[in-house]
Amino acid sequence: MAEDDDFVTVIDDEASPVATGPRWKVAVIDDDPAVHDGTRFALYDYALNDQGLEIVSAFSAAEGRELLRAHPDIAVLLLDVVMETDDAGLKLVEYIRHELRNETVRIILRTGQPGQAPERRVIVDYDINDYKAKTELTADKLFTALTAALRGYQQLQRMVETRRGLEIIIDAASELFDFKSMQRLAEGVLTQIASLLNVECAGILVLRDSGRDGKGPSVLAASGCYRNLTGIDVEQALAPDLRKLVLQAFERRCHDFMAHRSVLYIQTGSGREVVVLLEAPRPLSATDRTLVEVFCSRLSVAFDNVILYEQLQEANNRLEERVARRTRELTLANQRLAAQWARLRRANAFKNEVLGRVAHDLKNPLGVIMGRAEILTEFITAAQVPTEKSLTQVEHIRDTVKRLAGMVDTLIADAMVDALDITIRSEPVELVELVEEVIEAGQPLAEKKKQTIRISRPPSFAITGDTDRLREAIDNIVGNAIKYTPIGGRIDVEVALAGGEAFVRVRDTGPGLSPEDQGRLFGRFQRLSAKPTGGESSTGLGLSIAKQIIDLHGGRITAESAGSGKGATFTIVLPLNQQT
Repeated sequence: MAEDDDFVTVIDDEASPVATGPRWKVAVIDDDPAVHDGTRFALYDYALNDQGLEIVSAFSAAEGRELLRAHPDIAVLLLDVVMETDDAGLKLVEYIRHELRNETVRIILRTGQPGQAPERRVIVDYDINDYKAKTELTADKLFTALTAALRGYQQLQRMVETRRGLEIIIDAASELFDFKSMQRLAEGVLTQIASLLNVECAGILVLRDSGRDGKGPSVLAASGCYRNLTGIDVEQALAPDLRKLVLQAFERRCHDFMAHRSVLYIQTGSGREVVVLLEAPRPLSATDRTLVEVFCSRLSVAFDNVILYEQLQEANNRLEERVARRTRELTLANQRLAAQWARLRRANAFKNEVLGRVAHDLKNPLGVIMGRAEILTEFITAAQVPTEKSLTQVEHIRDTVKRLAGMVDTLIADAMVDALDITIRSEPVELVELVEEVIEAGQPLAEKKKQTIRISRPPSFAITGDTDRLREAIDNIVGNAIKYTPIGGRIDVEVALAGGEAFVRVRDTGPGLSPEDQGRLFGRFQRLSAKPTGGESSTGLGLSIAKQIIDLHGGRITAESAGSGKGATFTIVLPLNQQT
């Protein structure tokens, strides 16, 4: 016992003065008021790890239940056994461990009647940490027992905090790895550290990326009183004291724990550096520091994961843009090919049509030429050459050749229109004079057929268009009227202005248009049901060419007929100022 007393005395001499900071909470539950007073007296100057005591009291097991419910942070319980009943203290132990599920409070059982609660049975049957008879519990032994109990409580608390912290780290790892942006990850790190330390703390997370075109470190996320610092450049906008701590962390490349501020340094596998500056209302304990270090060791992978994701997303976006651009190019190319293929098909169909029509339409004039040439040969080989008859045959051959030349010119003109080789010039066109020229050119054939052509026109005016092409279109319409109007018939041509448009109407007294004719009138190689009245040839292309020319001028052409034998009216409508 002497050795024990000496050991206690050494501890007592080295005890710290009463602390003014956080205190150990000790509960005394005993029905003897003197025990409460004696305990307070013996421990009035007790301190461990610069923490004094806060003693709370209860005078029965029932009061003890209320006390423990109200103070779950009690570190040590000095508990009497015999109070309301002989086993009131033991039942309170069961209540603490089983109902309150408080496994960290250290329980020192004190009894003045050891026979009521034998030490061995109590230690075995009940979850207590020490057993003392009141008669043997001197001030020194109370000091020793309490110190051992508080150290046990402290170790348990560290274990509990460590387990809680590790659970948070494990949960946080999966959550942080789910973040797909650096901003969200940075915010998540600050939130998880505050949860890990179980305190409300302010902080900033700074990223230094050596690959960002020489840019300095910037604040990715901030919380608490620093929340308005998000996005600023550290070297330009951060307060001097904070900037100094952050830059020193980048230099030292290690954690630094101070009284109320902690600086954490993280380097990712990709070479980027992260500094987290925390400001907490209390210093971090050794357990807190260990947990924070473990947590930070896992953040490197999380940051690299986000960086890789962002790079992958950027590459994917670039790829999608390239695919979309290439798709547009291929679509346009495909459309061009389709258009070219359609033009080729039309050209091929047109070629076949032309060849068939040429074979048919040129066969008769060629036959005439061959026949007249044979007759002429016979005349030449005769003893006397009949000059007048020879000249007649030559005239027939000349007329036939002219018709052939006209057919070829018409076919070539239509081919040019079909191949889109026709170019419409934009120039002033005196429409009235142009119509008069066309009528004048057609007068010889009209006079030959004893037809009368009358023109009604306003004063001269100009439109915008291609003189040569418009002459060709109008000539086709007037020529058709002469071709199908009977001998001695009349043709009326009217030029007019109305509503910003110019009108050229050609009325004839020919056979008119059947419903079938009107349905296919402007088609290529479409011959009308009526026949030319002077034996003229027809390729079936004149009206088709005229329509295409008028269309290219932004105008329109129509045909009307009151019925068979009642003539027809063709109307050309042209804008006055067509932009070509």
